[in-house]
Amino acid sequence: MTGEATKVTYCHCSKCRRWHGHIGAYSAVDRAGFRLIEQRGLKWHAVNPTVKRGFCGECGSSLFWDEDRDAKMGFCPGTLDEPTGLESKAHIYVASKGDYYPLADDGLLRLPEFK
Repeated sequence: MTGEATKVTYCHCSKCRRWHGHIGAYSAVDRAGFRLIEQRGLKWHAVNPTVKRGFCGECGSSLFWDEDRDAKMGFCPGTLDEPTGLESKAHIYVASKGDYYPLADDGLLRLPEFK
């Protein structure tokens, strides 16, 4: 994958927790600059008619979040080799976070939902 991304958002919604097995971590690149350099094993799961999640069909890793009409393509930064150059930005859907973990006071923006 090529493109430039700089920020990571942590999603605490129940759908991301189920998809990742815990909170979701996402960053994004401009769709216009997005290009996959390897697609072997890439599979897609339709979340709804306008949103799909990309994952590796060989190992099962969560890779992408793709929403039609969005100018950006979301990806899971945990799949990148270091150094990533990424920084944490915010926590979203904290009102529906899991009851099994505390949310540390890390100074990041916190949104009860995402609008």
